[in-house]
Amino acid sequence: MADSASSEFKKVQIHRDDTTFDAYVVGKEDAPGIVVMQEWWGVDYEIKNHALHISKLNPGYRALIPDLYRGKVALDVAEAQHMMEGLDWPGAIKDICAAVNWLKANGSKKVGVTGLCMGGALAIASAVLVPEVDAVVAFYGVPSSQLADPSQAKAPVQAHFGEIDHFVGFSDVTAAKSLEEKLKSSGIPYEVHLYAGNGHEFMNMSPEGLKRRKEMGLNDEDKEAVDLAWSRFSSWMSRYLST
Repeated sequence: MADSASSEFKKVQIHRDDTTFDAYVVGKEDAPGIVVMQEWWGVDYEIKNHALHISKLNPGYRALIPDLYRGKVALDVAEAQHMMEGLDWPGAIKDICAAVNWLKANGSKKVGVTGLCMGGALAIASAVLVPEVDAVVAFYGVPSSQLADPSQAKAPVQAHFGEIDHFVGFSDVTAAKSLEEKLKSSGIPYEVHLYAGNGHEFMNMSPEGLKRRKEMGLNDEDKEAVDLAWSRFSSWMSRYLST
């Protein structure tokens, strides 16, 4: 993982039930908190890049990444898929709940949840299953109906999808439109944004992330879309997390 991102994080241990897990935190202690959920790769350079970026957005946030894979990081797509399929999803929701409560116990009056890919699905699920969550922004991921029904969301949800994402039922246009219908019936504030010409993982713009995307056949590179998504993210979180 990129040293430039890793060096700014503090590693903390968070307790839930009868277990303890590592998390990585960056940003001002008294700032609003945002739990940043990993992609299927694990806690790698890219998710730390995103958390670091979030911590520096105006007005400043305290970003925390729970380590769902307990120290493991996937090196290729096959391994990432295997690790995601082996994830204890209800346990991951418990991790999110513990992470939100840790931030609230350590100086953050309000806490949001965001995530990308697998983490995006978990972020939406947290809006349904974790009452302590104040706002959610999800990138290209929708939870399974067995995990959570977005029509039961209780926190405001903003979601972002690439229009040429081919992960059918998870983050393609059909999944995005289905999510929008469910959020509409939930009665909570929501936004669902589609980005023309963009595929899966379009937010990953670091040199390492772009290289990995190209290896996956994801050749689009759209800084304007990324900047727009971050602008929308920032507006949403500041609206619901400002105290």
